[in-house]
Amino acid sequence: MSTRVLICDDSKIARKQLARILPTDWDVEVGFAEDGQEALDILSSSTFDILFLDLNMPVKDGYETLEALQFYEQSPAVIVVSGDVQPRAIQRVKDMGAIAFHKKPASAEDLRNLLISLGLFSVGGDLQKTVIEQPTAAEQFTLNDCLQEVSNIAMGSAASVLAEMLNVFIKLPVPRVNILEVGELRMALDYSVKEDSCSAVSQGFVGSGIAFETLLIFSDSSFPDMAKLLNVTDAIDSIVEVELLMDVSSVLVGPFIAAFGKQLNIDFSHSHPVLLAQHAKVSDLVNAKKAKWKRTLAVEIVYEVENYQISCDLMMLFTESSVSELENLLSYLVEEE
Repeated sequence: MSTRVLICDDSKIARKQLARILPTDWDVEVGFAEDGQEALDILSSSTFDILFLDLNMPVKDGYETLEALQFYEQSPAVIVVSGDVQPRAIQRVKDMGAIAFHKKPASAEDLRNLLISLGLFSVGGDLQKTVIEQPTAAEQFTLNDCLQEVSNIAMGSAASVLAEMLNVFIKLPVPRVNILEVGELRMALDYSVKEDSCSAVSQGFVGSGIAFETLLIFSDSSFPDMAKLLNVTDAIDSIVEVELLMDVSSVLVGPFIAAFGKQLNIDFSHSHPVLLAQHAKVSDLVNAKKAKWKRTLAVEIVYEVENYQISCDLMMLFTESSVSELENLLSYLVEEE
């Protein structure tokens, strides 16, 4: 009898990758859901044995899905597959009923061993996987799709480092990837920062024909809680604020770029981080760089610290000349074996 597997992830790339690395000698039927709510709708009308569940998704995320499944009479065994590798995230999902956690990107060998250890799969004949529902537009992957998934994995690595340093839990969003004109960039920042003033640190990176700038923007209201978490007891003046900005920037940006570059097999060279603005309006921040940012491929991630008033916006702003090279490097994500 076939094992019925449901893969729930908002990323088309992630759904395809996970389906592709399931054991080939497993009698399995595979279905797909694009978010937690769709997975719950499917499970309310059809029985599945295993649910592979992402955490960071729109509509209903992995945590909300796990919570809802506690009220289902028949719920599948849940294996969380996520780039969020914070120890607290792993413990939370297990406390909520997940039987295992597997980090992204998953490999066929690691996933096979996990399934065997959980007693969900045993070595059998050369059976063929059956896909019972293809991901939406299965082969029409865009640069945005690929870049979002790579950024999602890098985001989780960076958050884990910051979470360990501060002993906190970092709430992670779905990365946003867009081609932005300078006016759209201002609107994106206005939406994320939501404050009259902000401070920002920028840093340049280059490698293998790809050039981009990271921009880490802090709402000025974040400084008191940032100082508290970093055990800063001095009065918070402009000098202390710059030190806080640089400390958090190095912890967030460094691990993010390292994880991003590892997936592309690139060791990026970088400039020193510089203070771009302090207590500035978003409009002033954009005006200061608009000659360079007329049109850019942008990745945006908004980090929030649970139970603290700390929010920072990390943006990667790629040069137009980098786009074609990114497309080539990221094409491996959708290549068939």
